[in-house]
Amino acid sequence: MPGERILIVDDEESIREIVSSMLSNANYDCRRAASGREALALLESGDEFELMLSDLLMPELDGIGLLERTKERFPDMPVVMVTAVSDISVALGSLRNGAYDYLLKPFEREQLLATVRRALENRRLKLENRAYQTNLEVLVAKRTDDLRRTLAELERSIDITLQALGDALDLKDAETEGHSKRVTAFTIAIAKRMGIPQDHIRVIARGAFLHDIGKMAIPDSILRKPDKLTDEERDIMREHCFRGYQIVKKIPSLRDAAEIVYSHQERWDGTGYPRQLKGEEIPLGARIFSVADTLDAITSDRPYRAAQSLEAARKEIEAWSGRQFDPEVVKTFLTMEDNIWEDLRRDVAAQGHPTYVAAAKAGE
Repeated sequence: MPGERILIVDDEESIREIVSSMLSNANYDCRRAASGREALALLESGDEFELMLSDLLMPELDGIGLLERTKERFPDMPVVMVTAVSDISVALGSLRNGAYDYLLKPFEREQLLATVRRALENRRLKLENRAYQTNLEVLVAKRTDDLRRTLAELERSIDITLQALGDALDLKDAETEGHSKRVTAFTIAIAKRMGIPQDHIRVIARGAFLHDIGKMAIPDSILRKPDKLTDEERDIMREHCFRGYQIVKKIPSLRDAAEIVYSHQERWDGTGYPRQLKGEEIPLGARIFSVADTLDAITSDRPYRAAQSLEAARKEIEAWSGRQFDPEVVKTFLTMEDNIWEDLRRDVAAQGHPTYVAAAKAGE
């Protein structure tokens, strides 16, 4: 069975015959062309060759011209130039122009076969390397897609975990359900207006949603007490920040969110609890949450008073800027239109018993 196809180009018929005979006897499949133009026509007709042997000096289209015409269109086909000793400088120049090698006339059969084998082996290695690189790129793309899907599944698992934690708190304190989901949506909206990256907003949203999770560790007698709390009971209630932090930090993917849970009752002027953090010592997510939390508290019905207007909430939050709230967060909040909060409240309420994911989506 014939081997690789080789195109032999030479304007001397005797040379073409001799070279073709040598290569055919070595089991190569040879085609012959009497000029550069004839060779070009063969190549452009769709015939494929693994190697081209071309004379350097030919009328009309010489070996250099043929090389220039073929190296870009047939980059996988190595070209070996054949020349006389007197033209060796031109042959060397052809190497710089993309030829694989050159042969000096007259050459022996073994010299020809050795050069052809080297050229074909070089071509094979290049093709294998390219195939390997292509396969590697495909593999990397597949692994990247797999990783992306895995991360998406992880994100969904986290959200399911959050929902389970939220549902557990709702069983203990029904008042937190709508509040947690509204304040999550409000927090996301402020964070987006501040230009915070989406991956950071995701962390902030989780911290906002879980801010009251520590109340699960507070005795029902205190959590559900309708009357005013005693000083001792108030101190126990305030432990919910640290208790929540202890619960959430045990989930590795929620450690950053746990810091927001821990700090959500801190105040800009350092008079908050439990650690009396001040200014930028407080995580940014907790500072944003503080404004969103107050907005929801003022504009929602409470057992001891009816919901107040957005205008009242704006005035209250502005009045406490620099004391309870981060002035930059307040500045952003005050630029936001009233309909944003009305729409978010309506979107969350429309879910009936909205999930954490729905609250987060409402804030996006």
